[in-house]
Amino acid sequence: MAEEKLKNKNLVVIGKRKSAVAKATIKQGKGKIDIKINGKPIEFFPELQQLELQEPIIIAQDVFESNKDKLNFEIRVNVVGGGLSSRVAASRLAIARAIVEFTKSEKLKKAYIAYDRHLIIADTRRKEACKPGDSKARARRQTSYR
Repeated sequence: MAEEKLKNKNLVVIGKRKSAVAKATIKQGKGKIDIKINGKPIEFFPELQQLELQEPIIIAQDVFESNKDKLNFEIRVNVVGGGLSSRVAASRLAIARAIVEFTKSEKLKKAYIAYDRHLIIADTRRKEACKPGDSKARARRQTSYR
């Protein structure tokens, strides 16, 4: 009974990459996996980004090959900030985390980490700050001796 109540609730998970923040809301679906990002289906993205966004679902289908009932959910992702690549990476992270939390499967979590660590663990690298008196983070001002 307690498990049924949890399945009917919405579960919100956050994924971040650079300055992009994605909030994934996952809930029980109506027969198939349905994912929308900012209200649009995945098909609106370029082909390479579509494949990146589908990776968490494909891995989950491989793990739950015998138990298709666990893969019945809807995911709505709202992503803001950053460029296209960081938005896709943040969405991918949020989707994978949401599926793991929704299914409560340790086997799925291990499969994600074995495939790509950044499906579960956020990439914390950020742009290096510019140094005073220089134009870029690593570039030095040119000097002239004559």
